[in-house]
Amino acid sequence: MSPAIRYDFRSDTVTRPGPQIRAAMATAEVGDDVLGDDPTVNRLEATVCEILGKESALFASSGTQANLIALMSHCARGDE
Repeated sequence: MSPAIRYDFRSDTVTRPGPQIRAAMATAEVGDDVLGDDPTVNRLEATVCEILGKESALFASSGTQANLIALMSHCARGDE
C-alpha cells in the first residue's frame, strides 16, 4: 500500500510548482480574457455553455467575484 499523498492548497507560498507545471506555464497559450483573447478561458466558457445548455458563460475566478458580479448587475454603486 502506498503512503497517502497530502496536498496543501492554503497558499501559493506553501505549494510550489514542480518542473512539469513550470514547463506547462511557460508554454501555455495566453491572452487577455477581458478583451476575449485568452484561448483557455474562451474554451472553458464554451465548454460550460455546452454542458449547461446556455447561450453564453462568464468565468469568475472566485465566489466573491461571482457574488460581486451578481450584485453589480442588479444594483448601482451606493445603493443600499
